[in-house]
Amino acid sequence: MTQYWEPSPQGRRITQSPAWRLQLGASQITLEVDGHLHRAPLRATSIAFKRGLFWTGLTLFADDATVQVDGLPNAQLGPLQAALAQRLAPDAADHPVQVMRDALVRIGDWLDEADAALAQADHQHRWFTTEHQHALLQRRPVLALDDDALWAVFDDPDLRSRLPGEASRIEDDLSRWCSDWPAFWAARNAAHVQREGAAAASLLDSVEQRPLTGEQRQAVLCFDSRVLVVAAAGSGKTATMVAKAAYAVDRGLVAAEQIVMLAFNKEAASELQQRADQAFQRLGLDGDGVQARTFHALGRQIIGQATGRFPNVPDWAVDAGQGVERLADLVDQLKDRSHAFRTQWDLFRLVFGRDLVTQGSAPVADGWEADGRGYVHSLNGERVQDIEACLVADWLFYNGVGYRYERGDHFDPGTDRHVAGAASFHYAGTALRHEHRSGGQDTTTRDRTDTLHTDSAALRSGALFDLLGQALGRHGVLLDPNPDRALPESGARPMPDAELIGLVRTFISHAKSNGLDVEDMAQRLRAMPEDQFKHRHRLFLALAAPILQAWDDALAAEHAIDFEDMLNQAAELLESGRYASPYQLVMADEFQDASRARARLCRALVQAPGRHLFAVGDDWQSINRFAGADVSVMTGFVDWFGHGQVLKLEQTFRCPQALCDVSSRFISRNPAQIGKQVRSQTPAQGPALQAFQVASRDQLRDAVGQYLQQLQRQLLSGERTPGRSGKLSVFVLGRYNADRAFVPPDWQARFGQQLEVRFLTAHRAKGAEADVVILPAMLERSFPNTRADDPVLALAMPHADTWPLGEERRLFYVAVTRARRTVAMFSVRGRRSAFLTELVQDGAVQVTALDGKAIHEQPCPACDGGVIVQRSGAYGSFQSCSGYPRCQYKPRQPAGPVTR
Repeated sequence: MTQYWEPSPQGRRITQSPAWRLQLGASQITLEVDGHLHRAPLRATSIAFKRGLFWTGLTLFADDATVQVDGLPNAQLGPLQAALAQRLAPDAADHPVQVMRDALVRIGDWLDEADAALAQADHQHRWFTTEHQHALLQRRPVLALDDDALWAVFDDPDLRSRLPGEASRIEDDLSRWCSDWPAFWAARNAAHVQREGAAAASLLDSVEQRPLTGEQRQAVLCFDSRVLVVAAAGSGKTATMVAKAAYAVDRGLVAAEQIVMLAFNKEAASELQQRADQAFQRLGLDGDGVQARTFHALGRQIIGQATGRFPNVPDWAVDAGQGVERLADLVDQLKDRSHAFRTQWDLFRLVFGRDLVTQGSAPVADGWEADGRGYVHSLNGERVQDIEACLVADWLFYNGVGYRYERGDHFDPGTDRHVAGAASFHYAGTALRHEHRSGGQDTTTRDRTDTLHTDSAALRSGALFDLLGQALGRHGVLLDPNPDRALPESGARPMPDAELIGLVRTFISHAKSNGLDVEDMAQRLRAMPEDQFKHRHRLFLALAAPILQAWDDALAAEHAIDFEDMLNQAAELLESGRYASPYQLVMADEFQDASRARARLCRALVQAPGRHLFAVGDDWQSINRFAGADVSVMTGFVDWFGHGQVLKLEQTFRCPQALCDVSSRFISRNPAQIGKQVRSQTPAQGPALQAFQVASRDQLRDAVGQYLQQLQRQLLSGERTPGRSGKLSVFVLGRYNADRAFVPPDWQARFGQQLEVRFLTAHRAKGAEADVVILPAMLERSFPNTRADDPVLALAMPHADTWPLGEERRLFYVAVTRARRTVAMFSVRGRRSAFLTELVQDGAVQVTALDGKAIHEQPCPACDGGVIVQRSGAYGSFQSCSGYPRCQYKPRQPAGPVTR
């Protein structure tokens, strides 16, 4: 009977293998590849297997050629090998003793090989790596009999009588053969850590200024092929990296010149090098060859040494800020050269700057009516009922179409609810009526003579705008697109040019990092679900294509390449064997901010057998997506680099436990983040988390000044103790540079003798710490920035973070965990940040006035942060939302007494 074996569809796609089918016949093996047949005699040497992480590759040594295919699921490898073995020994059932003897010979050979490999690791004081384990398991012979059958044959009294004097040895071999080898090797490695910990105790105690913790020692001593260390904020990851390098040199595992520590910028590389040099000097070790390099420097070196020409990578193609400036110039040039491009650019910016919410999600609103209905501001100044109606209105305004809008939703006093309805548009001088129903309620699009009905599906696909344009044309209304049409004073502010330029720069970084061209991204767009706003993605890609070409042309004009292309070229030289990595131990710092191009380079550096990758980072602190970072590289570490060890540094030397608990609970809302239980040995000094509220935004700077004065008084009274420098260090962390305005300009004169006050943005503060952190503007639409996570990036990021405001959530976590003692947050009545509201609802903090008195407020039921306040007017006292005029909600007044 002929048996067939084929790759899985996913295996073919991922491994990029052609279609194939393997047949095991009576006397030959046949491999059909894309319709062409290759044949080989039925021998064990005719075919070889290479087991990967998920799929197995096959090599057939056929009569006409050596043919390689891939994509066979690993689960099918065993049955295929068993079937092959059965074909090679068809009469096995008739010769149990011979089969047993043959099996025992093969088992013994493999056991000898496993013992020898482990003995060598023991002799060299080395970790028995996952790479060695997998290699052994792949060479484990496939027997004609499975484990149960082997024991059944062995237990046969007749067989035992024919194997005199060998039963004890055979039983021992069979027991070992059937053992749980990964568990056995794991136990051996655990014992290895204990031995090495004792042998290297002096080094581990003195490599840094204080002895390493148990977690840090485990990370240093674990010398598996691939190790990811998930390090909590303030857990000493730099100390662990330096200690790892020192341990490797001291124990003779790796020569100093074979170690490279990769950092993300020159400052970080300089700090790593300095710390390493100090540690090696302290230990009396020769560490001259240990290098701390930036990815930029290493990639450039690889290309230069492999090709004889060092690539030119301009500063504007590396630095995010300079890149945005250069991109702005290129966009201006495209606008000047092409009226069509300028029209596309402004159409996107004016009309399609905001994405639609996913169907079923809570609607967005710019404000709320007095009856609690939300509204969105259009360019023309109307308050329309939702973002879909706003898109229609803005498209009409952009195209110069006169219209009258009517809300379709209404408040039903009987049910005390808002009832959805179709928005209506009436067009001046025509009998055309257009009704649009949002939210996917009506899946039918109808275009009749005087009435046009559209729905969410038509809007998301873009068909709505074609239908509307055609209907208007039939009624004599010509479209007049004009991006310079004056906006009414009450009109919505469109997406700023600078914001769109920044989005395009981020998009280019990720597209380049992932090696995606425009056609690749167009394919991703076509594969997107229909409930996505595909029309917006399509418009953005049409914009990005000429900008990407202009970017490449600008590089070519300088005979240069950009950072992402350089990393990918360096990786390709390593992957193809045109450059051999001189490094045995590659250590990558801040791995949560790795781009896919950086990850590819790391993988290529350690692709040869016997190499080690040691990556350290904290996915909770991945905040540089704008610069190409892709957190999925860290959260999907095993998929990228194969199996190894995932360790955690959960003890922090910075934040008190109360702050660790609050921040960990906050960041862990995102299920894609790697779980940690952060523990602190830092004693509490004062309140861990405080929140203060003032009446208006213009009071924030004075409030920060009063808080600084309060800190000063507490220092002078002894209620607080100075920090490490003899003063209390204070970071004022803003979401934006403009938040610097909340720092009192005279702080030095007033508080300088007791306080060190420094302003940083939250992004710039990563890696730094202070005794007290002040977040001066925890305001809605400020922190978090609700426009930070644009869905169009999914076109260039295969595994984009889909958790709402995921990047902003991580940025807030970074800001909070800069504090050694206290975090103080400031907000404005009725404008409270959604993040602060979440902390309040969790019971993590209570918002108070500056004097510490609790603030008790009634939240506005209509909007997303306002509170009910008492006001007075021409007709007496009344209640309304503090968010007026954005929210005009007024509670219904109770009916007064009836008089007769």
